[in-house]
Amino acid sequence: MDRLFLTLGALSGAIGVAAGAFGAHALRARLEPRMLEVFETGARYQMYHALALVAAAWVAQRWPGTPATAAGWLFVAGTVLFSGSLYAMALSGVRALGAITPLGGVCFIAAWVLLAVASRQG
Repeated sequence: MDRLFLTLGALSGAIGVAAGAFGAHALRARLEPRMLEVFETGARYQMYHALALVAAAWVAQRWPGTPATAAGWLFVAGTVLFSGSLYAMALSGVRALGAITPLGGVCFIAAWVLLAVASRQG
């Protein structure tokens, strides 16, 4: 599982960099400032949690078990729900998509807690 999380974290980091560059260069003239800020928030949180997924890979290798594995998958789910909903909302203008974002935030919080639990089990 640790190699999968490392791979997913690295790919998520690459996508986060690409999304940040896309927002800064291609979207600046096309989106209203508030929606550009929403898009940039998605990219920023994706980068934070790409690094967290790399940390989850390390924890899963060092202290294997359910908490580490669950943390990794929750970081993945949180990225899809949180950043994905912000990207979709900014690009589509459908503000109702923002209702999904807190679900991703809950996944992120739970993942961080499980990462702490995993580290204490070692």
